[in-house]
Amino acid sequence: MTDDAAWPALPVESWTPTRDTLHMWTQIVGKIRMALAAPVNHWWHVTLRVDARGLATGGIPVGSRLLELAFDFVDHVLLVRTSDGGLVTVPVPGLSVARFYAEVFDAVRLLGVEVAIHPSPNEVEVAIPFADDTVHATYVPEQANAFWRQLIQADRVLQRFRSGFGGKVSPVHFFWGAMDLAVTRFSGRTAPPHPGGAPNCPDSVMREGYSHELSSAGFWPGGGSEGAFYSYAYPAPDGYAEADLPDGATFSAEFGEFLLPYEVVRTSPDPDATVLAFLGATYDAAARRGDWSPDLLIRPHHARSER
Repeated sequence: MTDDAAWPALPVESWTPTRDTLHMWTQIVGKIRMALAAPVNHWWHVTLRVDARGLATGGIPVGSRLLELAFDFVDHVLLVRTSDGGLVTVPVPGLSVARFYAEVFDAVRLLGVEVAIHPSPNEVEVAIPFADDTVHATYVPEQANAFWRQLIQADRVLQRFRSGFGGKVSPVHFFWGAMDLAVTRFSGRTAPPHPGGAPNCPDSVMREGYSHELSSAGFWPGGGSEGAFYSYAYPAPDGYAEADLPDGATFSAEFGEFLLPYEVVRTSPDPDATVLAFLGATYDAAARRGDWSPDLLIRPHHARSER
């Protein structure tokens, strides 16, 4: 049984109002990064990263300066700062999405940065414009902190998994569209055009994201009673869903992906090994059945001899 402080229990139904509010907030912050950062393939320039206090954009070039927006889930503020010493702190408890949106743009303008974003969320069925959204106004600090601690563990294990691949591979990063932490490996071949269909999201976005054959995995606060680790391939090769899986993992026909419930990981004797077994088995299903080159796998860094 693992330490609950490291792998906290957080039933999805217990924090859905906070989750949905935070989802909209991360979209606002992520869209600012998207509007200002240089484009990178597969939309890698729009993502947030897990850091030692929460989720952050990292440095975004604005002229000769850098702008960064960072959620601090310890002190429960959004930090908006620039490389020339500018700093505006936005306390987040008690804010609706509409108020958060206004305060973030006030802060950015106060620091001398002008930016415009598409002012409605993506990849959600009901897309309330940010400026009008007073529906989502719940933020329970303890729940946001627990989610961030889940992300820390997921990020740490996904980084280990990422290190075993020698081909093109994404960073481990947080996509605010679906609110998931993800890492993606690529075979090196192009893929058939993606059909699109994500709610309130142009099909062109999905075609760019899935332009090449991939096996993607990550963590998402859904898909299980406490969230789930997931893995899928695009395009999915024949027989993919029949892969051999470790105990507790299944293939979801509803989502078209493999799922490993977070609660299975949290209560296992070795959570890291449980997740890595899942990631390895599901990547193997994509790679073997999709005829990926075995040379794309490399020995773990810790197993290499010293230089």
